[in-house]
Amino acid sequence: MATKTKTKSAFITGITGQDGSYLAEFLLKKNYKIYGLLRRKSDPTLGNFDHSRKHLNLLYGDLADQACINMYLAKYQPDEIYNLGAQSHVHESWHQPLATADQTGMGALRIFEAVRNLCPQSRVYQASTSELFGETREVPQDEETQIRPANPYAAAKALAHFDAQIYRRSFGLFISTGILFNHESPRRSPDFVSRKISLAVAALKLGLHKNIPLGESGQSVLNHQGKLELGNLDAKRDWGYAADYVEAMWMMLRHTEPDDFVVATGKVHTVRQLCQAAFSATGLKWQDHVVINPQWVRPTETGPLVGDYKKIRSTLGWKPKTTFKQLVEMMVTADLKRLRQLR
Repeated sequence: MATKTKTKSAFITGITGQDGSYLAEFLLKKNYKIYGLLRRKSDPTLGNFDHSRKHLNLLYGDLADQACINMYLAKYQPDEIYNLGAQSHVHESWHQPLATADQTGMGALRIFEAVRNLCPQSRVYQASTSELFGETREVPQDEETQIRPANPYAAAKALAHFDAQIYRRSFGLFISTGILFNHESPRRSPDFVSRKISLAVAALKLGLHKNIPLGESGQSVLNHQGKLELGNLDAKRDWGYAADYVEAMWMMLRHTEPDDFVVATGKVHTVRQLCQAAFSATGLKWQDHVVINPQWVRPTETGPLVGDYKKIRSTLGWKPKTTFKQLVEMMVTADLKRLRQLR
């Protein structure tokens, strides 16, 4: 008689976000039982995972609440934990540095403490970021590149990253960190520049110049003159596709040993090139529609950030599947479809 394979379970923080929703879908296809942590103010009826909601076990809580984290991890004893929850907006971290430090940095530490005391057999994925490298002069960046945070968000992520390594070494916990470079998708929040651009392109193409909200702020994606306001067009980033990157997270927890891995495409583009690709996908010229607003220029710019992913490629066999052009066109196409439905 064949032995029945045990169903694996995963606990995902930040499940309503871009990465959380793609990861949940990926794990559902592999027959995981999924517990997703979301804050009470989150609206699952409008979230990225609404279509798969009935297959998920949604739990209300907050990374600021140690008792809440302890309760869930003790009760469910998940095989895998993916800590994706954070205040992840770099621009916003300058306005809310303490909240960012608590959610993004201390939130991870609370997870590690709960694992150490309540479910030490769980394998943990900690979401790190290329923002760790901040003002580095080393190009490209890999797992050995010096960490030099240049904003409060990066500093909070550095706390979580170092604590992940400390808990791994000191307590023998299986905690792997994914140093993910910029990764985008049609599910990216409009607060991020990639989605801000794709949403603006779709609005301009369809002639919808007003009342297209930019994220949770309620601000319109286009200004009163019908222009897209951006900051530093020369900022350089390594942009990949989020759905490709969540597979890398899962692969890290399949490995025999916990470790740190850079996840990137190895190719760099400027915000200007992102504009060029997005506008040209609809036959528009970006120069006719983009203006610079100093409000969107960071106090300290990072980069150029471009990742060397040879370690994860050689160790786990992961590599990106989606090109920059394919990613940008995918985002514009998705926003055109969304806005047509609003007309």
